[in-house]
Amino acid sequence: MMTLGLFDQFMSPMLLGIPLILIALSLPWILFPRPTAHWLDDRLLALQGHFVNNFTHQILQSVNPKGHKWAVLFMTLMLLLVTLNTLGLLPYTFTPTTQLSLNMALAAPLWLA
Repeated sequence: MMTLGLFDQFMSPMLLGIPLILIALSLPWILFPRPTAHWLDDRLLALQGHFVNNFTHQILQSVNPKGHKWAVLFMTLMLLLVTLNTLGLLPYTFTPTTQLSLNMALAAPLWLA
């Protein structure tokens, strides 16, 4: 039988000796598209492009054509929120979007713009 210490519940979860938080933090950099000199994209870049196109279409579907100039800002904000909330699904991690300070820091400049 294994005996656990008092603070073992706060240890970072591990998979094959690698802390899962490192894998979760490196995932956005792995998925970030890199420019290449090839004419055709690889499968990962094509999948990313398809995801971003569908995501942009869903966000801008209810916006009139004058509002489409905000597409880059909306996409950046949505990807930031999705990434932060996905990281919050890891055990013993904190989701920053639960704090009013982050929400107000994002909402006030956007509302003023």
